[in-house]
Amino acid sequence: MKRAVLAAVAATAVTASLAVPASAGPATVRLATFNASLNRAAEGELLADLSTPDDEQARAVAEVVQRNRPDVLLLNEFDHVPGGAAVDAFRRNYLAVGHNGAEPIDYPYAYTAPVNTGVPSGMDLDNDGRTGGPGDAFGFGQFPGQYGMVVLSKYPIGQVRTFQDFRWADMPGALRPDDPATPEPGDWYSPQEWAQLRLSSKSHWDLPVEVGGRTVHLLASHPTPPSFDGPEDRNGARNHDEIRFWADYVAGADYFRDDAGRAGGLEPGEPFVIAGDQNADPEDGDSVDRAADQLLRAPGVIDPKPGSVGAVEAARTQGGANADHRGPAYFDTADFSDESPGNLRVDYVLPSLVPVRSAVFWPRGELSRLNGASDHHLVWVDLLV
Repeated sequence: MKRAVLAAVAATAVTASLAVPASAGPATVRLATFNASLNRAAEGELLADLSTPDDEQARAVAEVVQRNRPDVLLLNEFDHVPGGAAVDAFRRNYLAVGHNGAEPIDYPYAYTAPVNTGVPSGMDLDNDGRTGGPGDAFGFGQFPGQYGMVVLSKYPIGQVRTFQDFRWADMPGALRPDDPATPEPGDWYSPQEWAQLRLSSKSHWDLPVEVGGRTVHLLASHPTPPSFDGPEDRNGARNHDEIRFWADYVAGADYFRDDAGRAGGLEPGEPFVIAGDQNADPEDGDSVDRAADQLLRAPGVIDPKPGSVGAVEAARTQGGANADHRGPAYFDTADFSDESPGNLRVDYVLPSLVPVRSAVFWPRGELSRLNGASDHHLVWVDLLV
């Protein structure tokens, strides 16, 4: 927790003197999630790219943000740099500069913290006979912090709860992966590995955001893709349980313990928004059956069902796996391989508050040039707070 606090202080101190307008009575607030694919192959590359205003992809990501103008934004796949240097560089060199006629946007508050990707476990978690590879880290990654997360906000962020170290084995009824080549059930991981393995492939964060005198809990995460494994489906099982984490958390389950040692889930009646790339579609793709439904049907959750005509057009023109999908293309948020799995709805903003309007930013026409910024699309929801 101390690491998370230091990261938050470092990211916030730069702009702590900037005032956020007070709101009298109910306010409409836009919350968004965007897997921006701002990850790089080696440690330090993202910071180097963001330290100048010349990175083409970062400019496109910034323009997407500027054209949608969320008040609170979760960015997935933003490599974590201790101290928040990459976050500050992105705000200064990209968000604070208008792109192609879009107005600059300012986020006085930011939060970032360590994640499990690339953190060595010292164990052979992928069972390839070696240790130390990206598949043996607590979350798949070439270096600590790859595929990290950051939250940008126009409103103050309170004391954050992080669950980076929460053990998978401490979730009651966890889907323990099974090696089908052996007779013992649930034995892909040895007992010693299972006792140490962390649930979050990145982390789970509960960020209390102060909006108009009211605290709204942004529940941020980015579960592992349910693929890139074998018949044991270890990533599918982990994806399912990473998604389940928030469903249990908002339901008031008491088995949680955060990185500071505090026990319990969300207090009853506390408003929340579950956000992030969940890597699971309700109808299609490779996730465990109904993994996404754990959130869509969780207590208090309202699904605003954001969509776009652009996604419908993309599914029709790309064809391939999209032609056989059960779910409506209108709700797709990610443009994946046409052969498999096709385009999917994997990015969510799910509030307990009343949604006013929502959308997936999948533009057509001149702005379609921004669709290449990432293989995901920004999803936003306007809430009455």
